[in-house]
Amino acid sequence: MLTVNLVPILATPFAVVTVPQAAELNPTLAPFLRERATAERADPAFRADPLCFRSREDLFDWPETQAVALQQALLAGLCAAVMDANSYSPGEFGKLGIQARARYAVVRPDGAIPAATAPLASWCAVYCVAAPPASPARVDSAALRLYAVRSGMTFIDAANWRLRAPFGGDHQIWRPVPGQMAAFPASMLHEVGLNRSGSDLILVMLRARFAQPGAPGLPPW
Repeated sequence: MLTVNLVPILATPFAVVTVPQAAELNPTLAPFLRERATAERADPAFRADPLCFRSREDLFDWPETQAVALQQALLAGLCAAVMDANSYSPGEFGKLGIQARARYAVVRPDGAIPAATAPLASWCAVYCVAAPPASPARVDSAALRLYAVRSGMTFIDAANWRLRAPFGGDHQIWRPVPGQMAAFPASMLHEVGLNRSGSDLILVMLRARFAQPGAPGLPPW
């Protein structure tokens, strides 16, 4: 009898975290961030776009109650996801140092966020504060798209173009749901698709990195 031991390798972790504090956070967080989506707080690294506001990456530095509570909730959720993807014990993981930077984005109707990776970080997370209703015409409206880039270096033929999960190399989408956060490796190319609805999508986007205790300092952001 022929024996085949088929296992996935080089798998990419992707986690969806339901933030338990969301029911209390989001009703006040949405107007709080909308009011601050101003030119003064926009990140000058991005071209001004009336359809998509992206703040400076200093949200976790704000002293306001909403920002502090958001930081605590999102870092707790991200740490839970990262620990689940690793082989650290809770005690070992608790000794790791974490650094994180965060910005918020308001994606207005007909707006989008171009594809990018998160530099100088190991993990990226996208938290949904408010989301428009799903578009019946476009399933990827205002969705987070995650691109599989390995297939660009793969010879495609009839034997690998429709591999079953988890072996396929298809791009993936995640529809933002208020109160949920997606976490994935920062090296993944990702974007937010065109918002084809009549209302705003409000996201908090963070990148994070972890350090072993006693390890040399991490490079500056």
